[in-house]
Amino acid sequence: MFKLSKEKKRNGLMWRVLLTHLEVVQILEKASGSISCDIRPHKGTKEESGSISCDIRPHKAVKYTQDQIRRMEESIRVRRASEPIELVRLVNEIKEGFSREESAVKLPPPVKQKITNEILERLKGLKANANVSEQRVDTPLQQGTWVEFQQQYVATEAVEGWRNEKLEEAEQLALEKKALNSTIPATEAIYLANLFAEMLVRALNSYWSVLLEEIGLWMPAEIINNEHNDKPEGEEELDDQIIWPVPPECHAELHTDYDGVAVRWGLTHHKESAADCCQACLDQAKRAKAHEKKCNIWVYCPSETGCYSPDIYEHKRQECWLKYAEKPRLNFKNKYSEAYRNSHPSTPLIVPWISGFVIA
Repeated sequence: MFKLSKEKKRNGLMWRVLLTHLEVVQILEKASGSISCDIRPHKGTKEESGSISCDIRPHKAVKYTQDQIRRMEESIRVRRASEPIELVRLVNEIKEGFSREESAVKLPPPVKQKITNEILERLKGLKANANVSEQRVDTPLQQGTWVEFQQQYVATEAVEGWRNEKLEEAEQLALEKKALNSTIPATEAIYLANLFAEMLVRALNSYWSVLLEEIGLWMPAEIINNEHNDKPEGEEELDDQIIWPVPPECHAELHTDYDGVAVRWGLTHHKESAADCCQACLDQAKRAKAHEKKCNIWVYCPSETGCYSPDIYEHKRQECWLKYAEKPRLNFKNKYSEAYRNSHPSTPLIVPWISGFVIA
């Protein structure tokens, strides 16, 4: 039993303090057990006073039978056994890997700029008949470089050649620094040079694609073509597939979207190649009746992931749109403008369509 008492000068203040005492009682009750309190205000004086008497009764100890204890121990054992320990370990390893990857390509900006300039010089040095044109590579890589797909292989070989040369130099430099560290005391300058060499090796080797993205260079991943023997059993062997180029009369233009009235919707009209799409346009123009519009514009989607368009439809690979216009007019060419992409957030940087026009 304990007693809390306090004199009050005002009536309202007395009850506010009593409420505070009750909050303390609730805390003690949760911690210790049950509490019963009796509030006795004192009267007969000008100043109000009172006292609070509380009786604390602790909870009685709970006794469990051996069977209940055994069941609780079994429950704890089952819960621990069901914990995905291996999964948690793998997740932690993946997190550590991501953390290492994030810090692996943190090359100083001057180094990235030097890499950018050297790659540009390598691309400019290619011969005119088998290289990326001067007009294409004059654009800074930081703004994004698009390599025309007819010249992808040559450009990729040039960049990969530069990468292999630099990787060999960086690896040799790292080995020399390690050998130097073993013969003389390592100074801070030697340590930093060794660290930079190892960082450059990782960037050029394991994180090459990440580095290319950081400097703004796009190189196609589909250049490497692995053959798979997935021919169904019993099917006759076919000759090597011939991919026909687009004929000159199709006036094909990469990364171009021509406007016009659709004479055949591409959503349900798919063709194997841009050449086939152009041929479909020529065939429609020949078959069209006098009162029908004749196709003179074709638009084809070559992208594996589909092609962007500002309409409400989802445009998939191999869509072939046949259109008509008295005078062919461009919707988009090469890149979508920054203003357009700001007003249409889902717009990619590069126009994915291939299109052209035919002359009747």
